Amino acid sequence: MPSYAVTVATGSQWFAGTDDYVYFTLVGSEGTSERHLLDKPFYNDFERGTVDTYDVTVAEDLGEIQLIKIEKRKYWFPDDWYLKYVTVKTPLGDYLEFPCYRWITDEKEVVLRDGRAKLCRDDKTPILKHHRRKELEDRQKLYRWAEWHPGFPLSIDAKSHKELPRNIQFDSEKGADFILNYTKAIENLCINRFMHMFQSSWSDFADFEKIFVRISNTISEYVMQHWQEDFMFGYQFLNGCNPVLIRKCTELPKNFPVTTEMVECSLERNLTLEEEIKQGNIFIVDYELLDGIDVNKTDPCTLQYLAAPICLLYKNSEKKIVPIAIQIHQAPGEDNPIFLPSDAKYDWLLAKIWVRSSDFHVHQNVTHLLRTHLVSEVFAVAMFRQLPAVHPLFKLLIPHVRFTIAINTKAREELICECGLFDKANATGGGGHAQMIQKAMKHLTYSSLCFPEEIQARGMENSQDIPYYFYRDDGLKVWEAIKSFVKDVVDIYYHNEEMVCEDLELQAFVKDIYVYGMRGNKTSGFPKTIKTREKLSEYLTVVIFTTSAQHAAVNFGQYDWCSWIPNAPPTMRCPPPTEKGVVNIEYIVESLPDRGRSCWHLGAVWALSQFQENELFLGMYPDEHFIEKPVKEAMKKFCKSLDEIVSFIAERNRNKKLPYRYLSPNQIPNSVAV
Repeated sequence: MPSYAVTVATGSQWFAGTDDYVYFTLVGSEGTSERHLLDKPFYNDFERGTVDTYDVTVAEDLGEIQLIKIEKRKYWFPDDWYLKYVTVKTPLGDYLEFPCYRWITDEKEVVLRDGRAKLCRDDKTPILKHHRRKELEDRQKLYRWAEWHPGFPLSIDAKSHKELPRNIQFDSEKGADFILNYTKAIENLCINRFMHMFQSSWSDFADFEKIFVRISNTISEYVMQHWQEDFMFGYQFLNGCNPVLIRKCTELPKNFPVTTEMVECSLERNLTLEEEIKQGNIFIVDYELLDGIDVNKTDPCTLQYLAAPICLLYKNSEKKIVPIAIQIHQAPGEDNPIFLPSDAKYDWLLAKIWVRSSDFHVHQNVTHLLRTHLVSEVFAVAMFRQLPAVHPLFKLLIPHVRFTIAINTKAREELICECGLFDKANATGGGGHAQMIQKAMKHLTYSSLCFPEEIQARGMENSQDIPYYFYRDDGLKVWEAIKSFVKDVVDIYYHNEEMVCEDLELQAFVKDIYVYGMRGNKTSGFPKTIKTREKLSEYLTVVIFTTSAQHAAVNFGQYDWCSWIPNAPPTMRCPPPTEKGVVNIEYIVESLPDRGRSCWHLGAVWALSQFQENELFLGMYPDEHFIEKPVKEAMKKFCKSLDEIVSFIAERNRNKKLPYRYLSPNQIPNSVAV
């Protein structure tokens, strides 16, 4: 009788093993085997991290193996089991691989196909067509769209992390718990001694060092020492946490009446302001998005304030970017003066602090939350709903959505919910953050997620004009590496444009993103369909770059740039000055966050900047969803490209006081998971 050698690999995560009964069935083109119990006498099967092999004898020839079934039935109490893969060696010596990489829960059965990626058109037999269709039907019942808040991109229909499908939950609840991470941060930083003085003010800038000293590192210490300097202020628009707002100024806004006379002491080329603009030396950052946003009123004992500044910047003769004019509110007027470097020291310093605080709010709510976290969840939910596991694009994208839905669900559960942790320290808490996302959704476009197009749209593409824009330089390198890899994979499975057009699963994936993620907004520019391999490669590059590199660029520097509270105040407790010459050091300190909110803020940026345990970085694919040699060769080529970028960045950063590492591939996690 024919005998098959069946190898079963159990995951190495905590609690991945099982004591339940495991049954195995082979489904071939000529018949189906009996249901076999996989069990070795006097041996503890399916332990965590083990690989177990069994001989499965069948009564007759099954023909070509098309599917395998793994069924788990309780031994005592059913426990979850993480199955990595199954291999089958046939009587003829053929070796078949069946990737799984998922949890089998309760008394469930999974049906697996071999690891060769197949488009829908490749399935010829009724059994394979049925399996493909049934998988998507089951997934669409499990992964349902829901509106968490009006005007937001739709997200998964789950109110808590524990309601999520088991396969997208965190392996360990502890790693995803914001409250636990906040508490751990506060304990590790030894700042809990300040928490009882929640609403009391600091005495002076040096007083902030009492909570800062325990988390110092190279960049954060440098920020602490130089945050008041105009160079440091301007540098952060290029390479700080939020390097996506600065744009070349081609014309001054009508509501920002800056004149040459105001700024001539800052201009170094003996040109008028208009001439400097024409030569491309003037840049602008406009926080108009914050105009009209409701301020946090969850704490009736503390008044908090928001502003919507406009900041004009100048490229000096050393090609460094420095500020030359700041208007704190959008509407010009006598009670809204334009602050200048030539003003009194503390007038100018406070104006810059207001810009930095506004930048913090836009960064957290729009650049970080909306444009990486929420958008990445849209990609993830659409993928699970519309691409079966055998689809090459599912195999390509699955590493880049790992834990994304889980971290976002935790955020909605604990962080950005009503009375959540976000309300404790931030002036845009209490609903303002939701208003910001609603406004920002109107400007979220497909082209703004295409990295080279977004850089060009802001007029920031010329490296000769702006040589110190490392976010741009490194981002373009990573973008091109990802795009080249994606193109290699696309060309393996799509031999012509017709195959792209005819892939109904791909088209359903794209349509889901447009309809549910972008809420059907035509002005978003998100495609409803994709018709060419070139466009498909670009689209998949947007997905992977957003979920990996873009998130890394705007997330992991929070500790560096925001831990020094005066450089990134999460709230301001005094209104902006309405005239010049009235600001002193006491007024500035009183405006900055109190002790309690400073501590909450510090704990947050520490926790959010930490890599996860066993982090998987860009190019690391330990789960072998692909088994074909051409794809594995493409992965090797991709990894080589990434290694070259790592070496380039390391060499450039050597001996720099402010090294830029956030887009070094060995610092870019595969997915949004924190």
